[in-house]
Amino acid sequence: MDVIKIFKSSNVYETLILLGLMFILILYGFADLTTYLGLLFMLICIIGNIINVAMEEGIFRGLFVKLAETKYSFIRSIILSSILFGLWHIAAPIRNLLDGEISAKGAFFYALMLLITTGITGFKFSLLTKITGSLWMPMADHFVNNTVINILHIITSHGADEFQVIRISIAQTLSFLIVLFIYWKSGAHKKNTFRISAQVSD
Repeated sequence: MDVIKIFKSSNVYETLILLGLMFILILYGFADLTTYLGLLFMLICIIGNIINVAMEEGIFRGLFVKLAETKYSFIRSIILSSILFGLWHIAAPIRNLLDGEISAKGAFFYALMLLITTGITGFKFSLLTKITGSLWMPMADHFVNNTVINILHIITSHGADEFQVIRISIAQTLSFLIVLFIYWKSGAHKKNTFRISAQVSD
């Protein structure tokens, strides 16, 4: 079935849902990325990342941190949220292991690297939430981060982006340290986490 014909015959909401589903299929390896080139790929990437970012930030920073803060300190809450965020991202190495694309040892180290990197990234997104008092800044950072990762790959002679996870880990660690510095210098650690929503309800 021709993908373009499906989009032409759909309304805006159906198109957004189809693009989101296509993005998920591509992300988890159930569809061939080379089928969707050019503008369609960019559209899928952008819309898919908007859906993904809204969902992940809403759950991991909006819901989990807010709920955890009713019982624990902010730091304990974001450690818990960041661990859960890291665990959420180990689907790729598990999928690669089950597909026979990677050894058990390779999957373990890939999962460990993802767990650490996305845990640090989740911690950074939580600090951005605390600094700004809302989810908008971590959503923007998360969107730019995911879009760059989805689009920018370096192809080697083997055809794979072998060092992508390492480059991402270095970049996320550096950006985390910058955000941590801003968090401490801005005095955000002394403020309520979700200040904007609290002001609206008053």
